[in-house]
Amino acid sequence: MNNQSVSPSLPCTELLALQGDIPSQLVDGADTFLLRKLASSVEGRGSHWSRDASSHAAYTHSVAPNRSRLAHILGVRDERAPCSALELTATTERASLVGQGDGYEILTIRWPAFGDVCGEGLLLRPTGKPAVADVVAVPDADLLPEQIAGLVHGVAPASQYARRLAESGCRVVVPALIDRSECRNQISNREVICRAAYELGRHLVGYEIQKILAVVDWFQQDGSNAPVGIMGWGEGGLLAFYAAALDKRVDAVCVSGYFQPRESIWQEPAERNVFGLLEQFGDAEVATLIAPRTLIVEAAAGPIVEVPPGTGGASPGRLVTPDAHSVRDELDRAQALVAGLKPAPPLECVVSGDGTGAFGSDEALRILLESLVPGASPATEGSPPRGLCASEDPGDRRSRQFHELDRHNEWLMREGPKIRDDFFSDLDCASLETFEATIEPYRDYFANEVIGRFDESLLPFNARSRLAYDEPGWKGYEVVLDVFRDLIAYGVLLVPEDLEPGERRPVVVCQHGLESRLQDVLEGELEAYHDFAVKLCQRGFITFAPQNLYLFGDRFRLLQRKAIPLKKTLFSMIVPQHQQITEWLKGLPFVNPDRIAFYGISYGGKTAMRVPPLVSNYSLSICSADFNEWVWKNASSTSSYSYLFREEYEIFEFDLGSTFNYAEMSRLICPRPFMVERGHLDLVAPDEAVAYEYAKTRRHYDLLGLGDRTEMEVFVGGHEIHCQDTFAFLHKHLDWPDKSGTYPPPLV
Repeated sequence: MNNQSVSPSLPCTELLALQGDIPSQLVDGADTFLLRKLASSVEGRGSHWSRDASSHAAYTHSVAPNRSRLAHILGVRDERAPCSALELTATTERASLVGQGDGYEILTIRWPAFGDVCGEGLLLRPTGKPAVADVVAVPDADLLPEQIAGLVHGVAPASQYARRLAESGCRVVVPALIDRSECRNQISNREVICRAAYELGRHLVGYEIQKILAVVDWFQQDGSNAPVGIMGWGEGGLLAFYAAALDKRVDAVCVSGYFQPRESIWQEPAERNVFGLLEQFGDAEVATLIAPRTLIVEAAAGPIVEVPPGTGGASPGRLVTPDAHSVRDELDRAQALVAGLKPAPPLECVVSGDGTGAFGSDEALRILLESLVPGASPATEGSPPRGLCASEDPGDRRSRQFHELDRHNEWLMREGPKIRDDFFSDLDCASLETFEATIEPYRDYFANEVIGRFDESLLPFNARSRLAYDEPGWKGYEVVLDVFRDLIAYGVLLVPEDLEPGERRPVVVCQHGLESRLQDVLEGELEAYHDFAVKLCQRGFITFAPQNLYLFGDRFRLLQRKAIPLKKTLFSMIVPQHQQITEWLKGLPFVNPDRIAFYGISYGGKTAMRVPPLVSNYSLSICSADFNEWVWKNASSTSSYSYLFREEYEIFEFDLGSTFNYAEMSRLICPRPFMVERGHLDLVAPDEAVAYEYAKTRRHYDLLGLGDRTEMEVFVGGHEIHCQDTFAFLHKHLDWPDKSGTYPPPLV
């Protein structure tokens, strides 16, 4: 651009006329894009199913892959412990027999579920006669087993469905759930367990399903041969629904206060987030996994939960009573999906009152009992059960249940390195050639199963630009590109003034961190950034500062919540933005298309680990102020560095613990140059965690004979760009001389 007059826009671009706050418009566009994808998710589910309605047996076989997929995303993966007997629990102060009703007794119990995790709750068993059926009665998360058994107050007698089933001759187990009370920083016990489990490829929903199915194991092994049912309300309805979908031994299930269209699942509490749920499953599709068995859906008042934005570190979410019409419509959709199956599966809808009536209605119980035992009906409601001793402190039971799951998460986290090594067992690092031949399936897995990839073609660039900076030695142009419908990319391109005609120079893409704007990397000499985009431009590089989506607090964090059920993440949009940016940069007449580097700090360093693996246009990546033992940082409940109790509820990514920590992500960047920049005083992680993870990266490059392509600079400083060894790394690997003449002095 030497000896040229200043142009209001870049060559081959239209003049950018967009006004207002472009980053805000960028986030709004991403939101519109995701809401459209959520609304249209129903249309795409059919491609994942191959239902064979020729017979019940053929149908069950044909949906087996979908059943397996549902188990995977719910985190039902741990081998269940043998459950040949339930343990009666007692203390020196309390017997296990805690209550007695008309024709049944109530005992406190626990049972092995998986690993060292046990279920706990109540057993209501008939006295003097065999049980007509075996039922797991699952309460909502904020109800005690004793409440739906009638031992303590809090639930109207007509809705004490565990007690009503016992009065009707059933043997009933009532499991205790993790409750919604605060754990820390206003984050609920349920969300805390789910955050860590999610990172490790598990889920609180899956954990509690395992406890329910361990009871079904016991039902099947004790020789009673009674039919098996499950009934649940609220969160218990969710668990009953999924448990019956996963286990064909369940003969009938009643789901109350839960069933409805699921396209707005992102508005529900975070512990209901399921990665990729809506790719194959709404409630109608899950219902078809229960077919040809009996499903009863009770439209009744559901639990009311409200976690508004700004509630400490908690993810916002709410539960309301499902609309009776939407319940009916979703069940009609399920019936249409299995319309060819003969005889037709019993999918029943019971409306309690106007759909907001009491749960556990006589009609719902009647259909459930009739489905399990033809001719059976609910017994007349008897007297409340008599308490025989002081009840156990429910807080003690809840604490035990929480800590068992917390310990299981910690165990999975510690086992992670071996699990990830097993996952990478097909990678052949005998030579660079064999490595490059075997790494590609892992990049595909990372793109599809971790980051999430939209099956959508990039739009034409429609590049618009305008002059934003006219400084001594360089010019800066705002640039907007189209990516997908509603989704744009936005950034500023810095061009040195001494470009000669026909000259092509390397580009360094300079990425900001959390809650920052792109201008922060090129003006104001901010403490973390030190205007590194400008400093690199002064050294002769072309630089580009893109605006990433992680801005505006809950506005961007809720993008992640909307993406998760689509089997997507924030990076499902950020990756194509960078693909579009780099494709556009490659086409500029003054850019060397083979020398485009990525350099990101903090959340931009997180981006440096996720975007270059999937954007081959990047010839180099630098991760600053972020590289660490990432799975530990997300899943640990004991480390002060952990995200588990912080407000970054969007940070958790499904199943990284089994697949890709940062060392494994760096393999996806290899054989391209890769560098870590680390300040000793950076509070992202301690030095030893960073060094531990980077040692695996270094070993990988060394064993491939590429040790000169990776470095880690450690300096006395904090969460910041150091402008030293990373700059030298860029000059070396982008093969470009330092135009500034000297390296800047070390930062203090």
